Amino acid sequence: MVDRATGDVDHVSLNDLHRWLGWFLIGSNAAVGVWAVAAQYTVAIRHRVLWWATAIAQVSTIVVATTGAVIVNRQGVELDSFHALYGFSTIFAVAILYSYRNSPFISDKIHLLYGCGGLFIMGLGIRANFL
Repeated sequence: MVDRATGDVDHVSLNDLHRWLGWFLIGSNAAVGVWAVAAQYTVAIRHRVLWWATAIAQVSTIVVATTGAVIVNRQGVELDSFHALYGFSTIFAVAILYSYRNSPFISDKIHLLYGCGGLFIMGLGIRANFL
């Protein structure tokens, strides 16, 4: 990953990390999205672990965007504008979900909100991945 003599980061490894993190974003948001939608209708599967898993899945959006920005900055990669649009839209989707979490009209549908939101973020990640 890092050449100890020069301190340079192996760019192939950084690209691989970005790709792996992108797949993590897609898979983790798909999993928590399905879990949260199911939890809306099945009280028995509502656990605190769902919210921890959702937080990890959604924080991954920032990590993926940060590694992508580092790649563009260090390697001078010509970034496809739609890849950036869909990639950064995941961060905005997380912010919108977070802002609605305490809204009075959504309080009884919080699992549905985060479930559909997780699936939406998954879709944005898939779209960004295949552009």
